[in-house]
Amino acid sequence: MSWFFDPIGYEFMQRALIAGIAVSAVCAVIGVFIVQRGLAFLGDGLAHAAFGGIAIGLFMGASVENAVWIAIPFTACIALGIGFVLRRTQLRGDVATGVFFSFSFALGVLFLGLRTASDRQVGVESLLFGNMLFVTPSVLKVVVIVSIVTLVLTALLWSRLAYTIFDPELAAISGVPVAVLEYVLLVETAVVVVVAVKTVGVVLVSSFVVIPAATARLLGSTLPRATLLALVIGTLGSVIGLFASFHLKTPTAATIILIHSAAFAGALLWARIKR
Repeated sequence: MSWFFDPIGYEFMQRALIAGIAVSAVCAVIGVFIVQRGLAFLGDGLAHAAFGGIAIGLFMGASVENAVWIAIPFTACIALGIGFVLRRTQLRGDVATGVFFSFSFALGVLFLGLRTASDRQVGVESLLFGNMLFVTPSVLKVVVIVSIVTLVLTALLWSRLAYTIFDPELAAISGVPVAVLEYVLLVETAVVVVVAVKTVGVVLVSSFVVIPAATARLLGSTLPRATLLALVIGTLGSVIGLFASFHLKTPTAATIILIHSAAFAGALLWARIKR
């Protein structure tokens, strides 16, 4: 039991645990809809858009923590742009995401390069890879609030979102506002990704969205079951990964993702055995 209780005595581990559970839970639930919609690349694209938004905030003189408030509307606009291209052109989701991905990341590099030597120094590595163990109380508060609001909103729109994702044409005929719901899902994902970037970094955040949802899809035959499985896999993997990284002295987010990946490999093997 000391494997668990010794680390939890530290305040930074308590904050990391709460942040990890919150981020994993909301990313897993959102990820189920994103994966089902065939937009697995979206999380990565929006994470790089968040990098661009944070870089703009830093160029304007904001601190790294406050730059997130500039990154949220910027990333939401990028998400709406991806949705607009998807609905108004024949381009596939990966193409539309790739275009905005490249634009946003290039914009971020540009604005970071425009900063002068007298500006506040920024650890680019922390933006790219994050560090869950360094979550501050203010960042933790934002993470928890955004996670709760997003989960509640998703639960309220559950049936319509599911209808929209599985059969958009029939949903539209039935009077469901398909376009509005898709844009809501995209904006939700954008906000969640920006907040998650503060804890796990630009490079790794998409894995929290995709891997638990993909694993759950292999195991769950229905959307509610897949969502519940994704929630369990995401949060449990984060808890185990957090404590394993503490004892092994390995990067936290990377350790969590490796555990999620192991769960995916196990689910893939199980699915093949069942056949």
